[in-house]
Amino acid sequence: MKILFLVQGEGRGHLTQAISMSQILRKAGHEVAAAMVGVSPGRVIPAFFEEQVAAPVFHFSAPNIVYNSQVAGINLKATVYNLFKNHAEYLAGLRLINNNIEEIKPDLIISFYETFSGLYNVLYRSKIPMICIAHQYLLLHPRFIFPKNSSINQLIINFNSKLTSWLSAKRLALSFREIESRNDLKITVVPPLLRREVVNMQAVSEDFFLVYMTHHSLSKQIIEWHLAHPEVRLHCFWDNAEVSDEFVFDETLTFHRINSKKYLQMLASCKALVTTAGFESVCEAMYLGKPVMMVPVPNHFEQECNAMDGVISGAGVTSKTFDLSIMLDYLPKHMDQSQKFRSWYHRGEAMFLKEIEAFGKKNKATVS
Repeated sequence: MKILFLVQGEGRGHLTQAISMSQILRKAGHEVAAAMVGVSPGRVIPAFFEEQVAAPVFHFSAPNIVYNSQVAGINLKATVYNLFKNHAEYLAGLRLINNNIEEIKPDLIISFYETFSGLYNVLYRSKIPMICIAHQYLLLHPRFIFPKNSSINQLIINFNSKLTSWLSAKRLALSFREIESRNDLKITVVPPLLRREVVNMQAVSEDFFLVYMTHHSLSKQIIEWHLAHPEVRLHCFWDNAEVSDEFVFDETLTFHRINSKKYLQMLASCKALVTTAGFESVCEAMYLGKPVMMVPVPNHFEQECNAMDGVISGAGVTSKTFDLSIMLDYLPKHMDQSQKFRSWYHRGEAMFLKEIEAFGKKNKATVS
């Protein structure tokens, strides 16, 4: 099959999921004809994506989350304002998606929670089947457990998930643990997608905490805690383009520019991971047997859900702030769930190919 990817460029998770899927598909003899990634001002698509997805990569303008520069968290007003301000660019992005799809003529489109995927299906009425893959689709499952008093946020995030998958053939919901699928809702629950680099890592435990943050404004909390606990070694990854690739704050605190290879090496050797509650980062840590402290970005309901689901799945502990004392207290209580998680993960390749190749069989039957 010739397959085209639509990938949300916000954060790291959807990009690495697309890389993992490309590896699975090529191993099974399929072709990833192209990957189209949504970009916006200030959002830099990491170099490792183009290197590892091993397919032509096209960029198009897409909405993004705007963060506060002074107080860490999402700026909802600015995010909505940009949506209306840049609507002409976004419409051009949709046209670019359609033009590339018409030129490439894929047998199947796989969307990794790209905002425009559902709109593309509605506006252009494409006959090419689309499969949508993301952890967010698990939130549409009746068994998903949400934070308390979050009805409005549930409606918003689930509306967005439906928006990204309008008229799609199937939703593959990535999950920390096995839950029954709901075919009536087009939801098939599947294991996480991890890059082979993670799977091939040999985990050891050295005396330092690894910290991963989605925005460098969150570093203020890290520095405050560090100054009160200088004896704890910290290595932090951030997106601050105004400093060198490696910024040594002092003897026990170092900040690193986001670098995929370097991050994975440190993840495999750290004592524990402290991170904003992105699904992908937590999965990588669980596979390598690393306890996780999940700190959802303020006003980021999806990450609040990830953190709660991660705690239920045995990943670690959650906190509203980067108070690493919580992780220090938690470590002696942590029960390693890596063996159970790995067993679930290794069922994934066969499950993904079964769902994807079913469309190839339907297309052949239609042609014949």
